[in-house]
Amino acid sequence: MTSSAAGKCAICGKPQDERFRPFCSKRCADVDLNRWFSGAYTIAAAEEDDPDEEAQPKD
Repeated sequence: MTSSAAGKCAICGKPQDERFRPFCSKRCADVDLNRWFSGAYTIAAAEEDDPDEEAQPKD
């Protein structure tokens, strides 16, 4: 098992393994994947106004 001196695992902080970079093992890679699937990670976004909604006259 070779490790990268350049970084640490994104999950547990152990040295990265080239096979699973940026993780140290398949387990940490699977933990990260599960976090994406379960919605634990989110990307913040600002809601934009709907241009179609503004163009329609309101009764």
